[in-house]
Amino acid sequence: MALTLTTRRTTRRLAADAGLLVVAAAFVLPLVWVVLSALDPHAGLRVKTPDGLTLDNFDAILTPEITFTPLVNSMILCGGATLLTVVCAALAAYPLSRFRSRFNRPFLLTILFATSLPITAIMVPVYALFVQVDLIDTMHGTIFFFAASQLPFAIWLMKNFMDGVPKELEEAAWTDGASAFQSLIRIVLPLMGPGVAVVTVFSFVMMWGNFFVPFMLLLTPDQMPASVSINDFFGNRGMVAYGQLAAFSLVYSTPVILLYVLIARRLGGGFALGGAVKG
Repeated sequence: MALTLTTRRTTRRLAADAGLLVVAAAFVLPLVWVVLSALDPHAGLRVKTPDGLTLDNFDAILTPEITFTPLVNSMILCGGATLLTVVCAALAAYPLSRFRSRFNRPFLLTILFATSLPITAIMVPVYALFVQVDLIDTMHGTIFFFAASQLPFAIWLMKNFMDGVPKELEEAAWTDGASAFQSLIRIVLPLMGPGVAVVTVFSFVMMWGNFFVPFMLLLTPDQMPASVSINDFFGNRGMVAYGQLAAFSLVYSTPVILLYVLIARRLGGGFALGGAVKG
């Protein structure tokens, strides 16, 4: 009986491991294709060993028109919108976290509803509005919309992280004459560094890979970000430059990877409260 039970457990464990390996392969194989195809002079859709290692694909894409200008545009759009999102989310989450009101719950539910709105459903009225207020085909107008589209979920995340900072620390600062804004800047935000890092990374990544918004709101080719210019590698009649597409994908992914590496320590750290509220 004991042997049968052990056999069943082993079988279930092996089945679970096999399932996890299948899921891992589904994520790893596209990455392997990108790396191999970027170095393959005859890249195709199949994952295969390169016919020969070459850097010609990178030489073809590392030009101002194809890569550098779109990447700079992406950095301006996503960096500016991320900064605006984090600042506005912190200012909006603070009163929701620290002050009790009968409007808090309806407001949070409204925010939660706003996160579920598909971006395609609101682009037509947004486009019409941008035309009326002369924000169409402008970098700052696209930044505003990027920030507005990410703000609901950013507020929700920021508020939950902010709830983890004890209010007693702020009350001590208020006793010393600090204002609510000063306590937010000097106490709450430094202590919830991991939360700010999570909101920053999430907002930046969601904007960095967004194709539809800049494609609709920007008209001038020189202002297009990399998420839109990558479409240029898909030619007419099904012709695709797979090697150049893979090389561009690697370069395009680099800023996001660097951002994660730079703030990985903040993501891994806990709230630095220690024994501040004890004793």
